[in-house]
Amino acid sequence: MNKVFAALASDARRQILAYLADDELTAGEIAARFDMSKPAISKHLQLLEAAGLVVSEKRGQFVWYTIARRPLEAAIAKFMQTVGPQAAVTAEPRPRGTSHPTERRSPSRIDPPSRRA
Repeated sequence: MNKVFAALASDARRQILAYLADDELTAGEIAARFDMSKPAISKHLQLLEAAGLVVSEKRGQFVWYTIARRPLEAAIAKFMQTVGPQAAVTAEPRPRGTSHPTERRSPSRIDPPSRRA
């Protein structure tokens, strides 16, 4: 699971997966869609393949890449299980810095009495 999320940490790798979600592509076709060197694209593809998110197949002189959906789905499902059943419920996220009233700390838990001014 860690390899999957490490691979997903890159915008370029997520974009490669988005392209491959539509159709299989050669390494050259993928590289043509980016403003980066072919060796850099190759490295991204290697990381995606090592994470199990893409599969490569040599056909003639070209290497074709296909998205591997099941490992991605499995990693996301496992992550959702680790964060608990509440995570499966889609809800509006609270604005940053806010919490539910029952989650707020009392002043005594934030600053011990001996340190209050």
